[in-house]
Amino acid sequence: MRRILHLALVAVLSSGIAACSENQADPNKADKGGILGFSRPSTPKITIPEGTKLRIALIDGVSTTKSSPGDQFLASVADPIVVDGKTIVERGTKVRGRVTDVTESGRVKGRASIRLILTEMIQDGKETPISTKPYVAVAENTKKRDATVIGGGTGVGALIGGIAGGGKGAAIGAAVGAGAGTGTVLATKGKDLHYPPETRLSFTLSSSVSM
Repeated sequence: MRRILHLALVAVLSSGIAACSENQADPNKADKGGILGFSRPSTPKITIPEGTKLRIALIDGVSTTKSSPGDQFLASVADPIVVDGKTIVERGTKVRGRVTDVTESGRVKGRASIRLILTEMIQDGKETPISTKPYVAVAENTKKRDATVIGGGTGVGALIGGIAGGGKGAAIGAAVGAGAGTGTVLATKGKDLHYPPETRLSFTLSSSVSM
């Protein structure tokens, strides 16, 4: 009887030692509930709420003359993102964006415009999808400049007409001058938009993000 109890005790101890060895060889198995039944606590995620402002600095430049819809660009976070007093996204964190629409400045009418969005945040080697409201920029209106060009052309035409014979010649000269001025506007494109590297732009999250 004593021998049987001794053998049973040896078997139990051997089983326990084998279980310990197996868990040490595979830490993940021990975490999932080894002989002690403990598990490693997971790090709680923090949510960046919808409407949060993201101020970024471009790493890749974009423009209405060189960028096309679908082009991607890289940028970095210019101001840290803080939630409940805790910094969630450090300054310098990389973000990726995309050009969604580009319109070059037209001749006579049509101003240049560009539309950008942010699509991903890259933190500790992990890419987290994000969604932002589009950043839309439209070039300055050139109507005032165009009127000056046309008016200037008219004055020059009248001067030429007056030299040619005055009276009727001046009227003809004015008409020719106006035509020349308009031609200048037709041949001159409006202002384009250029955002070189280091340009600061602001975006707004259109949906919350868990980090």
